[in-house]
Amino acid sequence: MSTSFYPKENIKHFAKIRDLAPEQLAAYNAFGKTAMQEGALSKKEKEIIAVAIAHVTECPYCIDAHTKGAKKAGASLEELTEAVFVVAAVEAGGAVTHSTHVHNANNQDASDTLYTRSNLNHLGQLGKFAPNGFKAYGAFSATATKEGNLSSKFKEIIAVAVANATQCPYCIDVHSKNAIKLGATGEELADAILVTAALRAGGAYAHIANLIQSYEE
Repeated sequence: MSTSFYPKENIKHFAKIRDLAPEQLAAYNAFGKTAMQEGALSKKEKEIIAVAIAHVTECPYCIDAHTKGAKKAGASLEELTEAVFVVAAVEAGGAVTHSTHVHNANNQDASDTLYTRSNLNHLGQLGKFAPNGFKAYGAFSATATKEGNLSSKFKEIIAVAVANATQCPYCIDVHSKNAIKLGATGEELADAILVTAALRAGGAYAHIANLIQSYEE
């Protein structure tokens, strides 16, 4: 038995899913195929987003498959690496923005609604208590999303996808506004979000291989 939970040979179990849940598998395959089709975003752009979201879901099977898919679609290693740094920045941003709830926990006059725009007014508290770390975070976030091998617009589209994957309402708000300001269309953002949905589903699907492996041991 392999000492790794993620040996590539586990993918042999995918063939068994057709017999275990044929109707569900067919619907899943149709969804994934449709979400990844060329649309407002190109096949290459969708595969880059898929690689980014696979790093959110931390699914090694998905990272492997979509990295190869992105390479086949023309993405460079530099582009993929920049996309994953957008993931890192948005995930860091989720932690930073949710720090506002720490302030609210100690504020008896805070709103009963957990997610209000006014919460962001409390970000200054983080900067006050940890100024060096907060400044370094800001510099990292700005660097990760600036123009590079990928355009600023596309990086913000990736950021919207990541924000939806991490379910951070603050991140969804700020990056959607940034993307629209840079010229992203509703169709492009919808395409990115559906790729995100397909990859979230894909992470669960791919790990059925591990489920079967564990069941049969």
